[in-house]
Amino acid sequence: MRLSKEDILKAEDRGTEEVDVPEWGGTVLVRGLSGRERDEFEVSMAERQGTEFVPNFANTRAKLIARCVVDDDGKRVFDIYTDVEALGEKSGAAIDRVYSVAARLSGLSADAAEKGAANFGGSPGASSSSG
Repeated sequence: MRLSKEDILKAEDRGTEEVDVPEWGGTVLVRGLSGRERDEFEVSMAERQGTEFVPNFANTRAKLIARCVVDDDGKRVFDIYTDVEALGEKSGAAIDRVYSVAARLSGLSADAAEKGAANFGGSPGASSSSG
């Protein structure tokens, strides 16, 4: 069946998944990024230094989680600007578990950071600043 514009625009295509995080004492609801949100996430992986953009993979997992963990009403739990640093200080195992689901639901491969670094000619963690 060929889809019409209306079919595509009304489709509920952003999946959610509840993730058990025993380190935090419960579960979180993870929702995949929209196309626009994914672009914004990818842009957050670079920073301007003079006239160039250089990779900045600091807190990559926290940046994605902050965008994908939502409450029952679909509102983000974390602020993508002010909560990323604190979120990045949480258990690496817990962060990785939630990140894996967020990446999968958002269509990001598990090695997205490494691929992004290659596109910038660098390696993950190449920039010492965070954000």
